[in-house]
Amino acid sequence: MFNKNSSYKRLIGRREFVNFPELDFYNIEAKIDTGAYTNSLNCENIELKTNNGITFLVYTICLLENGVEKRKTIETNFFYKKKIKNSFGELEERYIIKTLIKIGKKSIKTSISLSNRKNMRYAVLIGRKLLKGKFLIDVNQVHIGGKKIVL
Repeated sequence: MFNKNSSYKRLIGRREFVNFPELDFYNIEAKIDTGAYTNSLNCENIELKTNNGITFLVYTICLLENGVEKRKTIETNFFYKKKIKNSFGELEERYIIKTLIKIGKKSIKTSISLSNRKNMRYAVLIGRKLLKGKFLIDVNQVHIGGKKIVL
């Protein structure tokens, strides 16, 4: 049994199934990417719209949920813009949202950049900013769901 005062982290593999409960997406395969600093989510049609003087970010999330493509258009006025290095090392401006992500039994409120990743192997990347201090990664395993490890 785990002592409440003991230190522990969760063990995850190089790929894990994650949930985005606030966005209504579940069982999405994500790449655990310690080479990436931030998280990234596949989106299309990312644009700004103004209604009654309020600027909204409108975007369509495109993910495979349980192997089936699911698309959902979201409109929010809670976002910001940031320069992020892409996979080619080039700076690009991306819109960032905050949302809840669940990896195994651990739920974390985090920032995630919106990017068109349709030509990438994985539609979701989990970067080291979210991982640091919470998870250990075993690159020999996939889909282990965050086993508790006492340190």
